[in-house]
Amino acid sequence: VEEIIDFARRLNVEKIGIAHCAGLMREAKLASDIFKAAGFEISAVCCKVGSIPKEEMGIKDEEKVSPGQYEALCNPIGQATMLANAGTQLNVVIGLCVGHDSLFFMHSKAPATVLVAKDRVTGHNPVAALYTSHSYYSRLTQKRDD
Repeated sequence: VEEIIDFARRLNVEKIGIAHCAGLMREAKLASDIFKAAGFEISAVCCKVGSIPKEEMGIKDEEKVSPGQYEALCNPIGQATMLANAGTQLNVVIGLCVGHDSLFFMHSKAPATVLVAKDRVTGHNPVAALYTSHSYYSRLTQKRDD
């Protein structure tokens, strides 16, 4: 967090954008509060921006996480567009899915960096898999035949 603040100050950034996952709203709010306390203006956009129903993309009800319930698609391109429209000068990603983060970076008009990398297995701490690759995660270093 402090390195992002230092980097933003070196770039003379006044407005930071936060693109975050709906599942990490609390963390996005905490980051926003910290960046505001450091003197930055904040624009934050959740991944579900636009609230596009999954059915509009051909996803069947039984294929959804919670069949019978409304589910919106993630919209990383929409997040990038909204932050560009807000005039952000540095964008910070908090927990976007793999692939969604790539789309966000491709469409972000401002420089972008990651504060939280999504990894549900390790509590969004993917380096834990590397630190434990000699023990718990040693299976990840084995060649797979599939």
